[in-house]
Amino acid sequence: MLLEDVRLSEERGEQQALPARAEFVPVPDTYWDMEITPARSLLSLNLREVWFYRDLLRLFVRRDFVAQYKQTILGPVWYFIQPVFTTVIFTFIFGKMAGISTDGIPPMLFYLAGITNWNYFADCLNKTSSTFRDNQGLFGKVYFPRLVVPLSIVVSNLVKYGIQLLLLLGFLVYFIGMGAEVRPNSALLLFPFLLLLLSGMGLGFGLLITSMTTKYRDLVYLLQFGVQLLMYATPVIYPLSSIPETYRWIIVLNPMTPIIETFRYGLLGQGTFEWIYLGYSTLFTLLVLLFGTLVFNRTEKNFMDTV
Repeated sequence: MLLEDVRLSEERGEQQALPARAEFVPVPDTYWDMEITPARSLLSLNLREVWFYRDLLRLFVRRDFVAQYKQTILGPVWYFIQPVFTTVIFTFIFGKMAGISTDGIPPMLFYLAGITNWNYFADCLNKTSSTFRDNQGLFGKVYFPRLVVPLSIVVSNLVKYGIQLLLLLGFLVYFIGMGAEVRPNSALLLFPFLLLLLSGMGLGFGLLITSMTTKYRDLVYLLQFGVQLLMYATPVIYPLSSIPETYRWIIVLNPMTPIIETFRYGLLGQGTFEWIYLGYSTLFTLLVLLFGTLVFNRTEKNFMDTV
């Protein structure tokens, strides 16, 4: 029934009901600035949408930083206390008691340089690996690119890393003033690139693990001591030069090894720096990050059914 017929019927006082289907006047096309559609391809990363939600990423970064020490007495001072205490313990146990060489570098600087970089990698890995589990309530209520959450974790950890790096530089200035044989060199210019490798590797592994833990919760417990064991397979408490030549290739296969060694070489003047080793870590990081992102995007479609 047309709208004109309805109007004429009302004028005649007739009570007629509209049928189930009515014809409506067509409305001009409406312009939308964003359209939510399901991913059609495994290789659809949709990074443009992540950039569109950059304000939300900043809010998550602020939330992570404020919430972590909001009700503590010392607050961000813990960022200084934790690496200092760990360094002192490593110096006493591995330096004094075990007598492990530090290549002539003051033990305080040697261990602190390794701990600062390792802590950033481990924090990124541990926190991103529980993204789906920790945010299932939020993910089930509102839509936004899920990749924003693990990215915010990586960025918020940069604050802690920056504070600990300032602590390391403070000790470096002190020991140089005391006449220690420490010689920073041009390899220090690779520091931003090394930081990208640390964050990319932690993010990539974290995305893989959080995707698998939606079905296999055992990985949560495996990760807790797996990261600790991995630290002993990385030159954090010993230099690569102290490993016998026969077994050195095993430690070099660890992609974290060239990153830690290159950082020490650039900042302290002692360490193993090889472009081929650093290239291996770069390629490994790119592959892990790409594969982790693809698996994460695939899992986010139906993780609420299994988490």
